[in-house]
Order: sequence, then structure tokens, then C-alpha cells
Amino acid sequence: MLATLKTDRRPSRSRVERSSAVALGAVLVAVSALPAFAERIQNQVAVFSALDKVTARISKFEVELNKSVEFGSIKVTPRVCYSRPATELPKTTTFVEVDENQLDGTQKRIFTGWMFAESPGIFGVEHPTVDVWLTECKTPVKSTAQRAAPPPPPVDAPDAAAAAASGDSWAPSEEPAEVPRRRVRR
Repeated sequence: MLATLKTDRRPSRSRVERSSAVALGAVLVAVSALPAFAERIQNQVAVFSALDKVTARISKFEVELNKSVEFGSIKVTPRVCYSRPATELPKTTTFVEVDENQLDGTQKRIFTGWMFAESPGIFGVEHPTVDVWLTECKTPVKSTAQRAAPPPPPVDAPDAAAAAASGDSWAPSEEPAEVPRRRVRR
């Protein structure tokens, strides 16, 4: 009676290899759980569109943050307005408060929350006579996406003169970068 043993032909891993594989797996799980960071730009003006259902008139109006604009019987007050740089997927959001002017002169809050320009049908204000939705944000506050590039290092006069004398084409010219174009009438 000969018994045959099946042997596993896989090479066995050392304890160090297994612990490094477990550590690598833990790091990958931790990194994948982090949300992706997308820079947001804070803006000073929110742009809304509104539909007057009685007259079928669509209007577009701009509202500065923390100021109110009345459209029909409602008053729109944006508190913050965020957008993303042009290099990323668009996401324009605003936190807005919408009040309705009652017949007795009082105001009733009918909406407080976030509006998203990418989905106006979901997060817009639907009133019996007026609909309001966010379209965009304007006038960004200076952000990292809009910071100017650092100025070029100053060109030393002796080096520029030597380059011009040697005939190198890369020497800076004394002409302004943008020359105004002249219109010629024919």
C-alpha cells in the first residue's frame, strides 16, 4: 500500500514577505478610503435663473453674497457660492435662503439649503408661481487656482548687452510684449 501525498508546489512565503504584504494592503485600503480632494473656489456673486409661471418669463439675475434680490413674490439671499477650476469636473454650489412675501407684509421662509447648478431639477425652488435655480457663480475670491505666476528673475544689463552683441536670438528685446494693433481702413 503506497500512499501518495500531494505536495503543494507553491513556494512558501517568509514571515517578512507576509507582513509586508499585509502592511501594503492596509495602506492601500486606508488611501482608497480618503475622499479625493478637489479645490473649490469661493465666489462673491451667485447667478440664478427664474421662471415666472404666470407670464412664462425666464429671467437671469445676479446676487451678491448676503444680499437679497426679489423676483415676483420671493426674495433670494445666497450665503456662499462655490465653484471648481476649469481643469476639474464642474461643481457649482450655493447655500441659499428663499423667503416668500405674504399678502399681510410678513415673510415666510420657503427654502433653506444647498442648490447645485448641475442638477437644477432636484435642488431648485418650486413655488406655485415662481421657480428659481442656480446657474453659476461669478467674481471669484483669489484662490490657489488663480494665483499669478512668480515674476521672472531680473535680467542683468551686462548679460543682456553681451547676448545682443553676440547675436543670440534668445536675448530679451526692449519692445513691449504686446504691441497695439493698428486698424487699416480700406
